[in-house]
Amino acid sequence: LARLQKMQPALASTKFDFTEGDDYVAVTCPWGNRLRCYEPDPERFGLTPIGIVQLEFDVPVGTIGAIARFYEEMFEARSHVHGRPADPKVAHVNVGDGQTFAFRETAAAPAPYDGHHIQIYVADFSEPHRRLQTLGVVSEESSRHQFRIVDLVDLESGRTVFQVEHEVRSMTHPLFGRPLVNRNPLQTNQDYRRGHDAFR
Repeated sequence: LARLQKMQPALASTKFDFTEGDDYVAVTCPWGNRLRCYEPDPERFGLTPIGIVQLEFDVPVGTIGAIARFYEEMFEARSHVHGRPADPKVAHVNVGDGQTFAFRETAAAPAPYDGHHIQIYVADFSEPHRRLQTLGVVSEESSRHQFRIVDLVDLESGRTVFQVEHEVRSMTHPLFGRPLVNRNPLQTNQDYRRGHDAFR
């Protein structure tokens, strides 16, 4: 809270904001992304000591079944769709130890996709790549360690139901397991050297 308060004057002309909740701090970043910040908790969030353990996306009504199936069949991810009749449906897709994507149906028109992306590491890299390539949704062949997709499609109709770029990396990628620390700003992906992340 003290660090957020310190940044408030410098970010006054942006969407930056924060409020203290019961067991979290709700933060809106300068660009409008909403975050909930919690203390590390292995029982709730797995073994992640620092990082983002759940991303939540608003998606059009009627799409979460197709989205859940896409992850299940393309990445062999586990998913769970729930929601009572009066509530919006939500699909939770588990993409790692304590890391989840949540897709929440909303009647509001989704904002146009603006090009933001997420990054995931997968143990089985070649088989999802083959499936996604066969489906025709691989948008970039970045390297032997990485590819990208943007479109999540209904596997029955082939229709795109949601867009968010996924930077899909293998666990042999040089940056896999990179420590999340107060990073050295001179360290970049182009000249990455393991062990030189910490800002000194």
